[in-house]
Amino acid sequence: MISIGQLARYVGVSIKTIRVYHDKGLLPEPGRDASGYRQYGANDAIDLIKIRTLAEAGVPLARIRDLRTATGEEFQRALREIDDELTTRIRGLRAAQRRLRRLATGDLTPLPVEVGAHLERLAGWGFTPRWVDLQRDLWILVFATHPDRAITLFHDQAEILADPALRQLFLDYDHAYDLDADDPRVYDLARRITEATRERYGAGEVTELDAASEIPALIQGAVNASSPAWRRLDTLIRAQLDM
Repeated sequence: MISIGQLARYVGVSIKTIRVYHDKGLLPEPGRDASGYRQYGANDAIDLIKIRTLAEAGVPLARIRDLRTATGEEFQRALREIDDELTTRIRGLRAAQRRLRRLATGDLTPLPVEVGAHLERLAGWGFTPRWVDLQRDLWILVFATHPDRAITLFHDQAEILADPALRQLFLDYDHAYDLDADDPRVYDLARRITEATRERYGAGEVTELDAASEIPALIQGAVNASSPAWRRLDTLIRAQLDM
């Protein structure tokens, strides 16, 4: 027979923890010696090891208490279920660890490889670093909120920018950032973008796209917040498309 302190040291828990297990009915109260001190045997040590192992696996104490009365088959089935739950948690923790390591290295862009390659091409086409950063942030936002539709929208934009004439419109849009909202160049750019949009989609299809998805509004809202000229461009384009 051993004392509560010896049991605690042997199993690797605190005396306070053993007392909590007694209070919650997980570990039966042992017999006491003539001086009133608890005396524990080998079975108590085995029970405590089981409790500690289950608790360290994240099993709630109430469930551990219920398992005390389980049959051997029920106990083994419960252990398999707990093992499966642990496996799922471990996968989640590993994914979180990978994200943490990317954060530590400054890699905050959980985007498909083709999107990353596209963003690198933007600088070569003459887009400003401000525009490239904005596009990266927008695609992160879109892929995070609409992963099922984001790649389709990305392919559509990549196809647009592959056309030199349409790409020039985006370049002009980029460089309109610092213009005054009432600058005549803003009005002219809005007209040219409207004409190109109608030619590519048709007025009806543009309306259906905006009505069917909040993604365009999500993107445009972030763009508009960046520049008064860009916000004015959006207002003018929408007004002209509705005519």
